[in-house]
Amino acid sequence: MNSSSLKSNNSFVNVLKSTLLNIYDEIIITDHQGRITENFGGIEKLWNDKTNLIGMNLFEIEKQIFYEEEPLDEFKNENKRSAIKTSWNNQRILITYYPESQIGDIEYVTWGFKVLSRNDNVLMEDQADEDIDFSKASANDTSRLFIVKSQKMMTVLNTVEVVSKVSSSVLLLGESGVGKEVIARAIHDLGPRKNQPFIPVNCGAIPENLLESELFGYVEGAFSGAKKEGMPGKFELANHGVLFLDEIGEMPLNLQVKLLRVLQEREITPLGSFKPIKLDIQIITATNKNLKTLVEKGEFREDLYYRLNVIPIEIPSLRERLEELPYLINFFLHKYNHLYDRTVQIDQDAIDLMSIYEWPGNIRQLENTVERIVVTSKGPTVDASAVQEYVPLEQEIMKAPPVFEHLIPLQDAIDLVEEQLINMAMEKYKSIKLAAKALNVSQPTMSRKYKKILNNLSKQNISPSEKRKILEDQLNNRLRSVAIATAAIIEPEEVSDLKRNPTTNNPIFKKIQAQLTMIRKQEGGIKWSFIFDILDNKKFRTLVADKDFVMEPGESYESSEEFMKVARNAVKGRVEVTPVYRDIFGEWKSSLAPVMDHSGKVIALIGYDYSKEYIESELKKMGRVLKINL
Repeated sequence: MNSSSLKSNNSFVNVLKSTLLNIYDEIIITDHQGRITENFGGIEKLWNDKTNLIGMNLFEIEKQIFYEEEPLDEFKNENKRSAIKTSWNNQRILITYYPESQIGDIEYVTWGFKVLSRNDNVLMEDQADEDIDFSKASANDTSRLFIVKSQKMMTVLNTVEVVSKVSSSVLLLGESGVGKEVIARAIHDLGPRKNQPFIPVNCGAIPENLLESELFGYVEGAFSGAKKEGMPGKFELANHGVLFLDEIGEMPLNLQVKLLRVLQEREITPLGSFKPIKLDIQIITATNKNLKTLVEKGEFREDLYYRLNVIPIEIPSLRERLEELPYLINFFLHKYNHLYDRTVQIDQDAIDLMSIYEWPGNIRQLENTVERIVVTSKGPTVDASAVQEYVPLEQEIMKAPPVFEHLIPLQDAIDLVEEQLINMAMEKYKSIKLAAKALNVSQPTMSRKYKKILNNLSKQNISPSEKRKILEDQLNNRLRSVAIATAAIIEPEEVSDLKRNPTTNNPIFKKIQAQLTMIRKQEGGIKWSFIFDILDNKKFRTLVADKDFVMEPGESYESSEEFMKVARNAVKGRVEVTPVYRDIFGEWKSSLAPVMDHSGKVIALIGYDYSKEYIESELKKMGRVLKINL
């Protein structure tokens, strides 16, 4: 090749590099085993202090860079082309995989890395982890922030956004320390009362003889020791805003009667006064107790319970949303490093170790632990061994050894116990890395053993119908989650208006139709989305649907018994999925969720239809992932 041709080729390569770097922030080329042979461009701070990646193994270094458990080397097996991963410094990175290209005897793989901004439509993100200037933020500013990185917390956030727009009573349920006051403040801050007062009251922290005057206030001479000028109560201070009654289960029975009257009459009368004060107020209550049990014991009024339980929100424990723990740790680490002028960092192995701790005190305990680490750490970094001083990981004590009623080969017994422990760990942590930590084995060992269990499951002598049921249960759970999450954006007042006037001329029709069309396009796989009015046990009336729906508003619909059974359960407040059924339009699987008004009454059903062809395609995909061959 002459110098002219060589110069031309180099120019051509530079043009290709420039074009690719207009699409991606960084390009990495590896061989089939993951060894990096070339990289172009660069994402600032992504690879820590690694300035030259050539010669390193991408599959090894990514374990220290990204939180997500699915390794990049699995892309080839799953035929994936892209994924969004979160890095150690909380950047969201879109990684695109281009299959092998062979040059000579070597196969090369190309990886594209792009930082996703908040404006990229690929993401639907919360804003809880935006950069915060802690030096300027008040205690209230930081206490109002909460992390949303799990499906359970996304469901909570969706409900919070809905209830913030109305004045219905809200009951927050959850263990101590899960952040009930943070959720209450979010309801206040997201709603029309955000510029009005938010008044929190801990019903369990105020002595019973003072709680009444604290809540209702008093006038001059109301009782011995009363202030001459009197004092407004918390209800009056919160007027036009939000009153948050924490630990409502601790409220004495005599005050429960007065609270019930306030909820009914929307007015209070201060102690010693005869002049009532009208209230325009939203009441949010919270408890870590089971109020139904207290009602059964006669320790809580049943009528008050139903008044408060208009919109219950169950806040999951930290154990149920472990995927958020790394983000929470980094958030609190940032906060207390600023507060105490420290630069302490927590290693990834320490975060992994903290992820298998039970956290009985939930978010409050985690925050206190991170603050303690920042204040007392002797070095700039805290590793897994140091974390054990702050979070003692006690092993569960086996109360009795496993019992075998028949003699079996020793190795079979060992394999049986091992399989049970691995399944228990995977069920609990949903992560090979964390399960490996909990069982004190290496991640490759855990991965190998778990894949062996899945392979054995697929080879077991079970009927095709049983295999199909395993996959259908998994798919139904996913479709049910979609119905629950998306139903929250529908406003019940608008549905009630549409029931009175279900025509295309109704402006609310076009608004909801656009919402349903957006849901169908965003979720993917949904053939039709619709809202049905309930006529009787067998018939329904179409109120509104996405733009491609086959039925007109007001048209009645009578379906199969499979659909009717799920619809009847949805009327009772359940979210369920039908088996595949046939109607006059084809063969479908449908998920149905109730649309409730603010009293908890079901006023309509929102549904999603999936074609039989789509269902079969999804079952095959899931079968490949779970190694279950139909």
